[in-house]
Amino acid sequence: MKTRILGKTGASISEIGFGAWQIGGAWGDVSEADGKRALNAALDAGVTFIDTADVYGDGRSEKIISAVLRERSGDKPFVATKAGRRLSPHVAEGYTGENIEAFIDRSLANLGVETLDLVQLHCPPTEVYYRPELFGALDQLVAKGKIRHYGVSVEKVEEALKAIEYPGVATVQIIYNMFRQRPHDLFFAEAAKKNVGVIVRVPLASGLLSGKITRDTAFAADDHRNFNRHGEAFDVGETFAGVPFDTALEAVEQLRPLVPEGVAMSQFALAWILGQQAVSVVIPGARNEAQAQSNAAASALAAIDERKKAAIADVYERLVKVHVHHRW
Repeated sequence: MKTRILGKTGASISEIGFGAWQIGGAWGDVSEADGKRALNAALDAGVTFIDTADVYGDGRSEKIISAVLRERSGDKPFVATKAGRRLSPHVAEGYTGENIEAFIDRSLANLGVETLDLVQLHCPPTEVYYRPELFGALDQLVAKGKIRHYGVSVEKVEEALKAIEYPGVATVQIIYNMFRQRPHDLFFAEAAKKNVGVIVRVPLASGLLSGKITRDTAFAADDHRNFNRHGEAFDVGETFAGVPFDTALEAVEQLRPLVPEGVAMSQFALAWILGQQAVSVVIPGARNEAQAQSNAAASALAAIDERKKAAIADVYERLVKVHVHHRW
């Protein structure tokens, strides 16, 4: 497993992390036992970065992580969580230092630690990025010792660019994959200039870039790929990267011949992301041991050659860009 530095945190972490949304909820039936096995498999494969949130299963994901780490010896992985989406309604006015501290206290209890490695504002409304007093409150929480570092998880490139104007922002989590290529146009270079860590989520476009989803794939009622197809519950860009389902399936078929023999399409998609040196870590999810092991193995793949990169860019330009580039 190769490692990278997570921006101004200075932490050396695995370039493949573990996205813990799936073991929390909203991905169909993933039992607690399966979630623990998946996480253990990732850690056994060299993963040293875990990303979760307080709302994943209403704390279930954080509690599973805590239980697994209590049972393991040796160095502890870097654990990032998120705060803000517990607000109801989820509005900019709710993003106060007092509310965020209360959410952090809950995550401290769920994870069973005295200090959180990293807290990320969880895709707040755009207006929040224009409230310096909130980022000042986060600085105070660092001073109190409740958090070591803070960052943001964003929906839009514009939000990411605004966020890194604040010197205390150590990381930005953003959607980036073969179907969401806008971040590498400008944001990655700006993040690198400011030594901001980049955490890439939704790397497989909600499983589409695994190459295993078809028009006949059935998703459970509690799977966001069923209930959030049109943004009914949260930003539609979080589900299938915001690409219309049939269009995305066509794009997958055009990408499939580029995948080397013996390599899973999901691994190829992860390797493409890691071709960007500004990326600190990519955080695919996993619902079982096999998926976790396959994801981790992507770190060993050879770099994708320029011919294939150009072919991937062509698929994006012809099929996908018109649906997503202007939105996020």
